Amino acid sequence: MRPQVIILATLLLNGTLFAVNLTVAILGGSRSVLAEAIFTLTDIVGSGLLLWGLYLSRLPASLAHPFGRGKERFFWAFVSIVVTFTVAGVLVLIDGIDQVLDPRPIHYILEGLLVVAATLVVSVASILFTLRELRLSRMTLRDLLRSANQGLKAIVYGDLVTVGASFAAFASLAIVQQTHSPVADGVGAMTEGAILIAAGFLLSSESREYLVGRAMEPAQARRMLELVQANPHVAKVRSLQSMLLGPEDALLALRINFQDGLTTDQLEVTIDEVTAALRAEFPVLKHVVIEPES
Repeated sequence: MRPQVIILATLLLNGTLFAVNLTVAILGGSRSVLAEAIFTLTDIVGSGLLLWGLYLSRLPASLAHPFGRGKERFFWAFVSIVVTFTVAGVLVLIDGIDQVLDPRPIHYILEGLLVVAATLVVSVASILFTLRELRLSRMTLRDLLRSANQGLKAIVYGDLVTVGASFAAFASLAIVQQTHSPVADGVGAMTEGAILIAAGFLLSSESREYLVGRAMEPAQARRMLELVQANPHVAKVRSLQSMLLGPEDALLALRINFQDGLTTDQLEVTIDEVTAALRAEFPVLKHVVIEPES
């Protein structure tokens, strides 16, 4: 998986969409098209925050951060979600309400329809690009959505939300063209805002688990337990605790009762064997702490 490639591609696409949408929104006065511009602008800011989090997460471990800074990606993904979805959604919703309460005429409706259609096409293209990156990494969309990679999930959800919002904007502009009622444009913007806010709440609640400290999946924990107990020098695993420190970084703490009679050298070799077996199947385990129990 190349998260920086996906994020940079998203930045480039959204930069182009923002310029076009904003131009048509200013000339035509459509709140639905302006909503598209607002969302793409906040998406640009969100993608920049994701890149910043990716950079910080790769800084080496230090005395202040002995387990590295992998959780930077969780934090900046959360900030990106709040900016991209919640803030953008509230701005778009307020703008839509203003248009409904105080309708203003819409101009250049055909151009607005073309811009919204182009936004829809670009968003679909972005989703296809992300799916291509997943295939190259031998992952599926389901694997991504079940993973801890909140940043890439925010981008995928953002593209899906853009598709839904574009349909709402296109429908509202089409109604304005047929009925000559600018109120429909405000309703379209309100619909886009509501979609954004709902997506923001969904992703924010999921991000909270990773910021607080989420364990690895139960199925993974059971498999780790099997691997440890498969070692002939392990008598019993007293406790197994894990925590995700980043999308590709996890901490595993084990308290193990080893077989009686092992020398210090044998114990060290056994600990190395257990660690190697775990990391061979779970490369995400960058930190494995084993406490022997007598």
